[in-house]
Amino acid sequence: MKTTFLDFEQSVAELESKIEELRFVQDESAVDISDEISRLADKSQQLTKDLYSRLTPWQVSQIARHPQRPYTLDYVQHLFTDFHELHGDRSFADDLSIIGGLARFNGTSCMVIGHQKGRDTKERAMRNFGMSKPEGYRKAMRLMRLAEKFDIPVFTFVDTPGAFPGIDAEERNQSEAIGHNLYTQAELKVPIISTIIGEGGSGGALAIAMGDMVMMLQYSTYSVISPEGCASILWKTAEMAPEAAEQLALTANRIKALGLIDKIVSEPVGGAHRDHAGMMVLLKRALADSLRQLTGLTVKELLERRHERFLSYGKFKDTSAQ
Repeated sequence: MKTTFLDFEQSVAELESKIEELRFVQDESAVDISDEISRLADKSQQLTKDLYSRLTPWQVSQIARHPQRPYTLDYVQHLFTDFHELHGDRSFADDLSIIGGLARFNGTSCMVIGHQKGRDTKERAMRNFGMSKPEGYRKAMRLMRLAEKFDIPVFTFVDTPGAFPGIDAEERNQSEAIGHNLYTQAELKVPIISTIIGEGGSGGALAIAMGDMVMMLQYSTYSVISPEGCASILWKTAEMAPEAAEQLALTANRIKALGLIDKIVSEPVGGAHRDHAGMMVLLKRALADSLRQLTGLTVKELLERRHERFLSYGKFKDTSAQ
């Protein structure tokens, strides 16, 4: 798949285009220009490293949304075996923006749940651009309860701009569905390992992200609202999105510093979208480490650890004595 370059990557795009032209010439000519191709490839690699070492929060937001990033089904295909997708919330419908099912991870039975965006226009519409309705969250809750019944761990993959804000979603009680998921995750008696793989948007992300271990990919984002949404509220224009992204503290480093996640999973040079295979290796190792840390805990220890984690979030100052 030919890489789609973002606006700030145009210098890399030009180099890659030149390399492709030289490779075409190499195939059609008897002249050996492999040394020049290798030199330009090294230069492109270094330029990419330099660009990605000084990304702004807005640029990270763009990478998190890159249409070629691996989605949940890509991770399911490469990291899990014996996956059997389960459908429906047993109440209203099957929301295709959230997928889930039974699988095995390194031979261990588990439940996998995650947001799924689409690769083309037809699939994006079918999956509602990864924005779930109440039936999607209720499906996720049903699968979590099923995992608890069989005493198997839950792996969740978060990649959503946020919960769907449409009238039909509100009619079916979007906030109640998300709230019920939060309650369910707080008391679930099996390990939950959550990974932000792209966008982690507001309650739509939290609905499947309250894990015992929460990880973020290096160029993913996690925030209460999108930069555009925040800018539209504060400045009445989405053009201020870069400034809003700066203030939202949505990057992995900022979120880790706030103590809201446990680990940042490094991505290959240029982001996960440029090297799916490399990303799979890195994330599989991180998931295995996380599962190893949680395996062996009693239910009581697991729940106490989880509750202490949630209660540690945020800071406050007692001013009653003043």
